[in-house]
Amino acid sequence: MRLLLTFILVIGSLQLTLAQTYSISGTISNANSKQPVPLAEVLLTNNGSITKADARGNYTISGLASGTYTLTAYSLGLGSATQQVTISNANVTLHFDLKPLEGKLSEVKVKGEREKTFGITRLNSVEGAAIYEGKKSEVVVLNDITANKATNNSRQVFAKVAGLNIWESDGAGLQLGIGGRGLSPNRTSNFNTRQNGYDISADALGYPESYYTPPTEALDRIEVVRGAASLQYGTQFGGMINFVMKEGPEDKPFELTSRQTVGSWGFLNTFNSIGGSKGKFHYYGYYQYKRGDGWRDNSEFNAHTAFSSIHYKPNDRLEIGFDYTYMDYLAQQPGGLTDAAFKQDARQSVRERNWFKVNWNLLALTLDYRLSERTKLNVRNFGLVAQRDALGYLEKINRPDPMEERLLLQDKFRNFGNETRLIHRYDLLGSFSTLLVGTRYYHGFTDQKQGYGSAGSDADFRYYPDNGNPDISDYDYPSRNLSVFAENIFNITPKLSITPGVRYEWIKTKAEGRYDVISKDQAGNILYEERIPESRTNTRGLVLFGLGVSYKQTDHLEVYGNYSQNYRAINFNDMRIVNSNIQVDPYLQDEKGYSTDLGVRGGIADVINFDFSIFNLMYDNRIGLKSEKDTVMYRTYLLRQNIGKARNRGIETFAEVDILKLIYGKQHRTGLSAFSNLTLVDTRYTSPNKAIDGNKVELAPAFIAKTGLSFRQKNFKLSYQYAYTSSQYTDAENTGSNPGDIDLTAVFGEIPAYWVMDLSGSYTYKRLTLESGINNLTDNRYFTRRATAYPGPGIIPSDARNYYVTLQFKL
Repeated sequence: MRLLLTFILVIGSLQLTLAQTYSISGTISNANSKQPVPLAEVLLTNNGSITKADARGNYTISGLASGTYTLTAYSLGLGSATQQVTISNANVTLHFDLKPLEGKLSEVKVKGEREKTFGITRLNSVEGAAIYEGKKSEVVVLNDITANKATNNSRQVFAKVAGLNIWESDGAGLQLGIGGRGLSPNRTSNFNTRQNGYDISADALGYPESYYTPPTEALDRIEVVRGAASLQYGTQFGGMINFVMKEGPEDKPFELTSRQTVGSWGFLNTFNSIGGSKGKFHYYGYYQYKRGDGWRDNSEFNAHTAFSSIHYKPNDRLEIGFDYTYMDYLAQQPGGLTDAAFKQDARQSVRERNWFKVNWNLLALTLDYRLSERTKLNVRNFGLVAQRDALGYLEKINRPDPMEERLLLQDKFRNFGNETRLIHRYDLLGSFSTLLVGTRYYHGFTDQKQGYGSAGSDADFRYYPDNGNPDISDYDYPSRNLSVFAENIFNITPKLSITPGVRYEWIKTKAEGRYDVISKDQAGNILYEERIPESRTNTRGLVLFGLGVSYKQTDHLEVYGNYSQNYRAINFNDMRIVNSNIQVDPYLQDEKGYSTDLGVRGGIADVINFDFSIFNLMYDNRIGLKSEKDTVMYRTYLLRQNIGKARNRGIETFAEVDILKLIYGKQHRTGLSAFSNLTLVDTRYTSPNKAIDGNKVELAPAFIAKTGLSFRQKNFKLSYQYAYTSSQYTDAENTGSNPGDIDLTAVFGEIPAYWVMDLSGSYTYKRLTLESGINNLTDNRYFTRRATAYPGPGIIPSDARNYYVTLQFKL
């Protein structure tokens, strides 16, 4: 109740603060005849809203606060005109003259608006070929944040995205692990993960994990859309995350950026990019190499990443693009620790023969074609050829490595897909509406093998005996998916809109292969051995519905709400993994449910930004982890199974204000901003199993807080951040940290609460930029993950205090 009252009071005070508004009005005329243009439209670039002129060409846009606005006027059969205007303390009159040329309203780019942000903003109602009206969204603007970008420090990069639980088990930033609203962070698998709008995960259906993460240094922004993204981007409960790459400058043929970084424990990173525009072509590309020894023993890594993009625009209507992404890295895995070993020395490693290798090749061919002023076609073709190899001794971490043959798992991914979208604006009942229709075809293929590798200590990714025939299992997992989706923005009034949506999914997954059953006695002698063939097919179709509502009291204050159904298909590829720490119920069923959002957001660019919301996420057949005991050897393990129904609900709050500009006005050059990012989550199982019913959902901390200060003075920036995450459980039985609860293998148990502080700064002089910082200022010992397999098993300690220094040169 206190939180609700506080929420209402904050909303009320913001309404009073933003109550003083102004208007922009004028006429739209034909440049040749000087006659008014009836029913022309004016696009307000700042928020994507469209205002229609009357029969005499008059228009009015009201409810605007002081600031700078960009407006584009256009009409069928005429060209378009764009003007920029600044509102101080009075209404503004602005006239447009449209030339009688064939229309060519270009796609509105929001780069100008994103140059001055707090590092976080949100998506417009319509961007490109997508609709975001009424959806919870955040956009991380990389150019406006001060962080350790060389290591993709996700704690800093996503500091202002509400409610994210982050796994920090990789100090090099090779893999990203984030989850929100009580969902597992495991390789970001609860999000539909994309780059420039196309999929980048291993297999969107059969293996939706992300082994590749784009380098932060190469990104323009990161777009995050919560559960309501299920209607446009897939059925996931988490939503969608899209990494948008930088583009070459449009005003020069060549630009070079070179960034060199050194840091703690032998860290070295070199990032070099080129880009530019020439005639009808523009291009961008980069190469990154990073290496390091890691804070813990046996944690060295070596990574190469490259990207190239070229776009051809033969005319104002058509643009064709081609992207290619390459990544290859090798990392030694120091393994996990028991609770006792972590308390004794978190830096130690008890595994020296574990290795992990990834090779990624991602291609995309895109097409954007503007059929008319109001209609646009977007086509995305994408494909992946990739492989991940995991090698090591994965038995329980409290057992010493016997220096025998290691377990080798090899996964090969071959998939391709097409997503085609058509977006159209049309008139309806005296107002405009926006329709989006699309279709998606996806074909995934995963080849998974597991057997025994060498007994050595090096990174030898060969099966022994070397006959290419692994002696544990060999499976193919083909999958197919066909989807059709549609959403429509209906503007009921100039302030109120509703956005219904629907998505149909057809999914077919298969498992074809064989596995070996081997029973041994305690001396290691084989008692029983059998090779079992297996063929399984699962085909299903489903329809998802959603509805969004948006009420914009002004351009700086919006109330939004959304209801969307969600779905997560089970996959076969982890059911036959041999792992003594975890087993999978072969009768797993798909997860179904829905998510709802209700919130208020707004602000004034570069002065104040806020987003307060409540959410509710409901599951049916939620897949979770429950401890079980082997009836033969009486060993405890985790069983991945359908636990039952669950619900996750909470409050997400974000607010940031530039204190000096709020006091002295927007023209004040020195910036001092403070932000607060607080999330409260309550998760519960509602299961027939009395041992589970009422328990908290695993990997769902009840309280996540991030706060900080940023100072900007001309070319100097300084940023401080504090992050706190409360304790969380790792299994559905809520095994705690009491002496009687401790699992000696450290696979399950409590993850204690932890807090971390970071300090970063940068200074730019002409073409040079110097960046530096200290992460984990107070040198805390903490962990965010108990791994059941790689890179564990057991507790994976997070990095101790470390520093970095980056020198950037731009030509």
